[in-house]
Amino acid sequence: MKLHGTMFILVIVGGLNWGLVALGNWMGSNWNVVNLLLGSWPTVENLVYLLVGVSAAVLMFGHKQDCRACNPSGMA
Repeated sequence: MKLHGTMFILVIVGGLNWGLVALGNWMGSNWNVVNLLLGSWPTVENLVYLLVGVSAAVLMFGHKQDCRACNPSGMA
């Protein structure tokens, strides 16, 4: 399902971004990629964060029914 793949990519982007935020804080700099790319558009930046959060919630509750590894009869 295309929506499942899109949500998966958003969750990966969010996870990598949070990892970079932590590394950047330890190094004393801003490595928040979403903020660096979209900081001049705070509404769009917040929309990206909202989409990442919604994607994580949907995957958390619906992952097993869509994932072929978790459910052999799941969708491709």
